[in-house]
Parts: sequence; C-alpha cells; structure tokens
Amino acid sequence: MLAPPANTAESTRIRLLHALNLLDTDPEPVFDRITRLLAQTLDVPIALVSLVDTERQWFKSAVGLNVRETPRELAFCDHAIRCSETMVVEDATRDERFSDNLLVTGEPQIRFYAGAPLRTNDGYAMGTLCAIDSRPRTLSVEHAQILEDLAQIVSREFQLREAALLSRSQLRVSDRQIKAAERKFQEVFEQAGSGMALVAPNGGWLKLNKAFKGIIGYTDEQISGLTFQDITVAEDLELDLSNLQRLNAGEIDRYELEKRYIRHDRSIVWVHMTVTQYVDENGKPDYYLAVINDIQARKEAEQAREEITQQLEQRVNERTRDLRQREAELRAVLEHTNDAYVCMDEKGIVTAWNRKAEQTFGWARSEAIGGQIDSMLSPQGSYQPLREGIQRYMTSRDAQQLGRRLEFPAQRKDGSTIPVEVHINAIHVENKTLFNAFLHEISERKLKEVKREREALQDALTGLLNRRAMMETLPKAIIAARGEKRSLALLFIDLDGFKAVNDVFGHDIGDELLKTVSQRLIDNLRGSDAVFRLAGDEFTVLLDHAESLDHARSVADKLRIAISAPLHLRGNTVHVQASIGLSLFGNKDPRTPEQLVKDADSAMYRAKRGGRNQVEVA
Repeated sequence: MLAPPANTAESTRIRLLHALNLLDTDPEPVFDRITRLLAQTLDVPIALVSLVDTERQWFKSAVGLNVRETPRELAFCDHAIRCSETMVVEDATRDERFSDNLLVTGEPQIRFYAGAPLRTNDGYAMGTLCAIDSRPRTLSVEHAQILEDLAQIVSREFQLREAALLSRSQLRVSDRQIKAAERKFQEVFEQAGSGMALVAPNGGWLKLNKAFKGIIGYTDEQISGLTFQDITVAEDLELDLSNLQRLNAGEIDRYELEKRYIRHDRSIVWVHMTVTQYVDENGKPDYYLAVINDIQARKEAEQAREEITQQLEQRVNERTRDLRQREAELRAVLEHTNDAYVCMDEKGIVTAWNRKAEQTFGWARSEAIGGQIDSMLSPQGSYQPLREGIQRYMTSRDAQQLGRRLEFPAQRKDGSTIPVEVHINAIHVENKTLFNAFLHEISERKLKEVKREREALQDALTGLLNRRAMMETLPKAIIAARGEKRSLALLFIDLDGFKAVNDVFGHDIGDELLKTVSQRLIDNLRGSDAVFRLAGDEFTVLLDHAESLDHARSVADKLRIAISAPLHLRGNTVHVQASIGLSLFGNKDPRTPEQLVKDADSAMYRAKRGGRNQVEVA
C-alpha cells in the first residue's frame, strides 16, 4: 500500500495551519490556562503550545520561555508531529537525534521533552503541547495521561476553530445544508418516541419535545418558570441531585435512574431517565440532555406482582394455622404458584412438595415427602447455611437466615445442578414450627451475569481479550510462573502503517484489517498463549511457557512476518508491518505486571525509532 506523497500532506497541513489564524496572534487565556496547568502538574519549568510552520516553530502559549519562535530545524516538536502518539525524550544528551541540538548544548539546555501532537479533525498535526525540563526524567503513566488529556483539550479548541472556518464557507458548507440539518434535528427531537428535554444548569427547562410534555401533562406556557426540582417527587430529588453533582464534578459522563414526576394534574408518573451533560468552551456545564421514558405501567405491574407475592405468603402463613379445615384451598394456591414450594419441619423433613418442585428438581411428591431436604437438594452441603439457620431459629428464635432471599446451587434428582433463589420463613401451627420455602430457578439470570462478565473482558471488534482481561490474566500468569520456576514473555505489538490504511481506505477497511491481524496472531500461537487487543492498533501476546529469550524472539519474528503478509480486504490489497517489544520474565524476576507491560511497551517504541518492522528486547 502506498501512502500519500509527504509533500502533499505537508502542504495541506501548512495551508490549514495558516487558515486557522493562530500564527503571530496575541496570547489567549484558553491556551495559557492549559500551559500553566501542565507546568504545575508535571513540575516542569517550560510548557508550550507550539505550532510548526514551514521554516519555524511559533509558540501560541509559553510558560518559562521568553522567545516566541525558533527555527524549525531545531524543533523537537517537528519530530513529535510525525508520531502517532506522545513523543518522550528522557535525556536529550543521550538521544542521537538531539544530542548536538543548539537548544540542548545551549540555552535552555533541554534534557527532558514530552510532546503530544495537536490534531485537526482530519488528523493533521498543527503542533504539540509539550513539557520541557533542564534535567533528565521519566514520564509516569499518570503524567502521560494528563499531558494527553490536556492535548485533547487544545486539539478540541483547534477543531472548533476549524469547524468555524468550515462554517464560513471555506469548505463550501452552505446555509441550506445547515438549515436542513437543524430541521432534521428538530424533527427528530419533536417526533422521538421517548421524551426529550434540554435542561439549563439551574434546572430550568430550555426545550421540551411533544412526548415529554405528554408524560408530565404540561404545556410550554405551564412549565415556563418551573425547574425539574419543582416537579420531582421530594423523596426522589436527593438521588437525582447527587448524580447531577457527580456529573458536574466529572466523576461520571452520564447517569440513569428511575424517579417520579408530579404531573400538572398532581398525579404521579414513574419514569426512567438518562441524563447527559454538554459543556461550553470553558468546560462549564452549558445544558443537559434528558431522555425520559414512561415506566408507570411497568411499576404498576411490579407493584401488583409484589402485592400478589406478599398476599400469597400471607395466605400460606394464615391458612397453615388451620391446615385441616383449609388444606384443599391451600393446596390449590401452592400448586399453581410459579415457584417451587417446599414445607419442612424443624428437622428438615419435607412435609409438602408442590408440582413446580417436582418439575424443578425431578423428585416426585411421593419420593420427596418424608425425606431429608439436605439429601435431596444438597448432598454436598451447599444447603448447610439454611439448615444452620433453621437450627439457630429453633434454639434462639434468631431469624437472621430467614425472611430474606438467598442463592445456592441445588442438585436435581438426575445429579445435575441448578442455581436457585430461596425465601424461607417460619410459622407456628399447633405448638409445632414449620418452615415454608419458595425456591425459584435463576439459571437464565446467572447465564446473563456470566455473559455480561465475559463481554466486559472481550474486545467488541476483534473478539480478542481486552486490556482489562490482560491486567487480570497477567498477575495470575506471573504467580504461576514463579511457582513452577519457569519463564514467560510479553510481546507488545503496534502496527506500522495502520493509520495510512484508515486514511486512504476508510475505517471499515481498517476494522477488517484489525480482525484479520487478530486471526493471524491466533493462528500462529499455541493454545496456551493469549492474545489481547489494548486499543486502536495495539496488541499484546502472553507467551505462557517461554523456553528462552531466543524462543520468545523467534515467536515474535514469526508473528511479525505473518502480519507483514499482504491482506486482501474487500477488493483492496493493503500492507502493514509490526514493531514488537519483547519483555522476558524469569521465575525470580521482581517486576510487577505493570512494569512488565511498561518494559515491553518501551521496547516496542525503540523498535519504531529504530526503523520499524523489527523486534526489540527490553
């Protein structure tokens, strides 16, 4: 695959830089705040917003530096804008690119440099947000994240100005298109089936759609002057305001809750609400978008079900007191409940066993009645906590284990095990104590929980394990390697040329490429090895049984060669390569999982700096 000519991309970048009207302009608070914050947070004497022009680098904002520009040929930032990620130079005197640079040998005697590219909407790097120190140092993961987050804020400001530039017809966006988009938004907002509202920071209503006004029963005139606090049921307001406070503090990016509104006619309606915050250019709350759905019918149904359940349990307790006269009626109620019903005496002997219990556990009524509940449902002892609870209740009337819902694995007659939820209570009949248990199979719920947990550890695009899975797997693998006195290896893989594929062929081809590369990694590894996708075009491979450094390197070269083979995607032939960092972990290695990952990552960057498409060992 051929990348676009460098001079074409550079000329486009320079034209866009000049069009943004940032060069040779007065300082602006929006940029000065960020450089001050960066210098203070990273404890560096110099922090810059640097713009790389044709022959110079010019500083839009500078802390600790009195000049406004330097020649481009001396600029560290000229190197940084060519990187896909943050460029870090820990000691410039030891870096062959900069050791004889006048800014290193002379003032300001640069030793440490960290620069994050500032990109436009199309990915062109206008310059960098950089931190500079006159002493060598290492950039921590936390400080790297802060630098990149602040660079994103500066990039966003550039992108907003770029959007403004485009809106002034630089890219021929016509008024007709804008108005059409506005009409479309208005149509979607107004015709949405869900209620939607734009809410001011003080809680006032800015705009309501038809569906939401239908939910709360207000017209625009009637709601004018009111806030969401005014029409929220008082008992629900504290939770709403607490979530809003966390949203404003940046702890969460959205929240969901169920609450009650007071309609215009004073009736109450339950709703499910999702709230998202939108901020202004200064990062302050501008307005909130609330999406509201009426769940009154569902709440009424839940209440009705709860009332039915409570009534059923009450009827069981009341009618058991007069078992002989009311036995037929009680049997009918219990036989048709959706839960398995089991009644036991104080010794755990079954005295009642309904049809649902037969279906759930496979024991016929005739087999169950008179038998021990333990031996039928829990021969391995998982039912023991309830048995102990029954005994404790009989001796001390301590009902801690009774009257609440518990989960345990129950064994069926055929030996299979199913998870159940049980609710048990005690009743007193003719000087005897009986225990009523309602058991409900929860296999489907457990499967959903397992599925959610599995999805949380899986990359949605490639199906590989994700970063979270890696950070859970790596500590266990290290413990096992130390215990078995063997070695393992971690490969950190970054694709060379992936961004160019995205730029030329689009993100759909880029996604297909990532999936194909993922399969190539799997096909060239053993079943005991693990592949993880961290983000973008970054992967890691855990070689669980690395026989030696040479063995690990040979596997890394095998993967590098496999990745480099041409890929045929949707009628296009594309090429990517891989820079791989290798970190070998011995059984006496004192490093933490985080250090192992960092070392492999650093080795990968050395591979990139060394010419790419190679393997470097940490």
